[in-house]
Amino acid sequence: MNDMGMHPVQVIAVTGGKGGVGKTNVSVNLALALADLGRRVMLMDADLGLANVDVLLGLTPKRTLADVINGECDLKDVIIPGPGGVRIVPAASGTQAMVHLSPMQHAGLIQAFSDISDSIDVLIVDTAAGISDAVVSFVRASQEVLVVVCDEPTSITDAYALIKLLNRDYGISRFRVLANMAHSPQEGRNLFAKLTKVTDRFLDVALQYVGAIPYDEAVRKAVQKQRAVYDAFPRSKCSLAFKSIAQKVDGWPLPANPRGHLEFFVERLIKQPTADSSV
Repeated sequence: MNDMGMHPVQVIAVTGGKGGVGKTNVSVNLALALADLGRRVMLMDADLGLANVDVLLGLTPKRTLADVINGECDLKDVIIPGPGGVRIVPAASGTQAMVHLSPMQHAGLIQAFSDISDSIDVLIVDTAAGISDAVVSFVRASQEVLVVVCDEPTSITDAYALIKLLNRDYGISRFRVLANMAHSPQEGRNLFAKLTKVTDRFLDVALQYVGAIPYDEAVRKAVQKQRAVYDAFPRSKCSLAFKSIAQKVDGWPLPANPRGHLEFFVERLIKQPTADSSV
């Protein structure tokens, strides 16, 4: 039997409302920790205004997703090898390109992702900060939404605003929550409790606590080296925490659809928001 395209891909959007919660750091190190478990991981930098992933890892992409959309190259020409065998799709700046695709470009992009879906197990999407249309599109299209929070006064408010928008306007009702830069495991649980206190009162959503990544000086040192902390300081507290979080993430259910989630992901992505406005 031909097994082409029958391989489910886990698509995880990493988001968090506003900036400053360490989203890109979480995306990159979670990708590395999952690769360490033997998963074939692709990391998509979806921060269209600020391409963070390549900067964080000291990579200089020659092409981006925009070149694929314009038919100038294949998706495989855009992908850059990152540490630990993680493949990286650099950000295509200018979201409009994604929204106003011709039917041919549209089909081409879906085909491009279909071609690689058999060679990846997990796609991690590092979204931009804030609640722009682009962020909403990427999150809606993903199967799992990982909301990163930290102990900053605005972090919980921003996370709540994002969850509320995604729930009320787009019917997303399941969110995973990760506390980053936590000074203790208890701090992480307290942040989660603060968030569920408001979501339980006002929204019909299920929040699942994934755990906490401890505050760790090694992160800053790794950033200065333009390396992922998981790669540069594998024995650090923070890297060990990413390892255990990755084991949890690896146990999340896979999409039931035999075609996996990748085509659906791209479909949802490019049908936004033009399809909605015509209803």
